Amino acid sequence: MLKKVALLVGATALLVAGNVKLDLNAKYGANNFHTKGAEKFASLVEKYTNGSVKITVHAGSSLVKGNPLKAVKDGTAPMTDMFIPFTSGGGKVFGISALPFVASSYDDAYRLYQISKPAYNQVAKKWNQKMLYAVTWPPSGIYTMKAVNSTKDFADVKARTYDKNSANFVKMAGGNAVALPWGEVYSALQTGMVNGVVTSSASGKDGKLWEVLKNFTKIGYAYPLQAVTINLDYWNSLSKDQQSAMLKAAKEIEAIQWEESKKEDAVALKMLADNGMKISEPSAQLKKELNVIGKKLLKEYLKDANSGIKKIFAEYK
Repeated sequence: MLKKVALLVGATALLVAGNVKLDLNAKYGANNFHTKGAEKFASLVEKYTNGSVKITVHAGSSLVKGNPLKAVKDGTAPMTDMFIPFTSGGGKVFGISALPFVASSYDDAYRLYQISKPAYNQVAKKWNQKMLYAVTWPPSGIYTMKAVNSTKDFADVKARTYDKNSANFVKMAGGNAVALPWGEVYSALQTGMVNGVVTSSASGKDGKLWEVLKNFTKIGYAYPLQAVTINLDYWNSLSKDQQSAMLKAAKEIEAIQWEESKKEDAVALKMLADNGMKISEPSAQLKKELNVIGKKLLKEYLKDANSGIKKIFAEYK
């Protein structure tokens, strides 16, 4: 006899006789370390639920082409990962991890994430979903054709940025910011529409940016988060044991993937250098100038922030 039957319109998940099949939309390609992490997570969930919950990971945004928050809210996809700062609907909260020069190390980034986690969960709940885990990207740097030693060198830079914060950062440094989907960046670099990119070593590796740019300056701009969420209707249809098992898997994979992010940074930097890209630490002058910009942007960000967000930064500081 069937214990439960749950099928959401437009969604690809089925719960029959206590067994669950869920589809997880992964934004990036199969070789990206976040996608590999989602695959490991799926394996752990199947293991810890004794095979009663099976998650299929769909790489390269093959399941969701639009806004992942909306897709999971509507049940178009039961689960997704998402680049938090770039996700429309996340408001100011989703911008926290991408604020420039707030976190200066993986330890800082993890501490900021822990303090911010209740706020992330609130936003997720508003969009009818539960955040299961989040993992930082390697720190964002800037890829350029010419070396960048001070903000004066930003004068000729037309950089692809990934959110409002990074766009304002490039503008305040003296450059021009261009908003582009990641899939269009390589061709835009080829045509000269842009000649710079603010992103991580991992994205530079995956995008083979050494073919179109010559320099990567490790400015440590930010440690933005990639998160995995599940639709609340699906979540609530799981048994308590299944939920506990999924949370156990999420906690375990989160710890593993934060370490994988560090390893990915080292591997990516080596690959960039091996393919002829010059890897540079920021000069003392550039560091000083960028820190001033970072403080201005944080002040601007907090000006109209609610008390909850201000409390996060008060605790973090």
